[in-house]
Amino acid sequence: MSNRPLTLMAVHAHPDDEATGTGGVLARYAAEGVTTIVVTCTDGRCGDGPGGVKPGEPGHDPEAVAATRAAELAISCKILGVTHSEQLGYHDSGMVGWPTNDAPGSFWSTPVPEAAERLAALIRQYRPDVLVTYDENGGYGHPDHIQVHRVTMAAAELVGDVPKLYMSTVPRSWMENMGTWAKEAGLEWDEAEPEPADAPPVEATPMGVPDEQITAWVDTTGFSDQKYDALAAHGSQSDGEFFLKMGKEKFAKLMRMETFVRVHDTTGSPTTEDDLFTGLR
Repeated sequence: MSNRPLTLMAVHAHPDDEATGTGGVLARYAAEGVTTIVVTCTDGRCGDGPGGVKPGEPGHDPEAVAATRAAELAISCKILGVTHSEQLGYHDSGMVGWPTNDAPGSFWSTPVPEAAERLAALIRQYRPDVLVTYDENGGYGHPDHIQVHRVTMAAAELVGDVPKLYMSTVPRSWMENMGTWAKEAGLEWDEAEPEPADAPPVEATPMGVPDEQITAWVDTTGFSDQKYDALAAHGSQSDGEFFLKMGKEKFAKLMRMETFVRVHDTTGSPTTEDDLFTGLR
């Protein structure tokens, strides 16, 4: 048995995704002595500018937004106890149908094999026992999230020896109940993302997967405060406002579990797990 610490690598699209999608497991496993790596593929330049201004609106400076979000990412990773934070630096592609999708340097316009080679180099460097990406739909259809899935799967195939690979997702039932939970918490729930005026209308994409497809239900109850604080570190963005308005107590009740679908395993462990490292300890 190797004395090398177990290692988790989570591959994300934008600064703040590490907190919303995997903040609980990152904090939990870091506390257990697991080496944790966050790979952020884009610079988040299509996020909010000062005062919430959107791309293309007066006062939105993509370079300044990217710099702000890089600083926030560093704070969030420190809160979560992340061992190493790596940024691939591709330009944020924006939401489906935005002109930024096909802009030079955007992650969405980058050939998958090109980005996969860069990610594969990091996988070879850190040798994660567990690799986490998004589901095929990127959770909710965001181009960069879909690209993260494609790139991570391609990189894992290039490397060939990652023991366990998971897709971070949420049960569809959670999304169906979100409106009810929000009402109980005295909050408004609006799934719509603000879009630039010149963006064409797109059909909404359901978020998450059917409950029966979830294979790992990981309890992160004891780390909800860290997840909340990591999300709060991304204060320049409006994405987390809904959850932050809950306060830590209600947030802890809602965010007590993070869920995953296992897509590759070399350990032979059961498909229903409560620990991403089942079979590796």
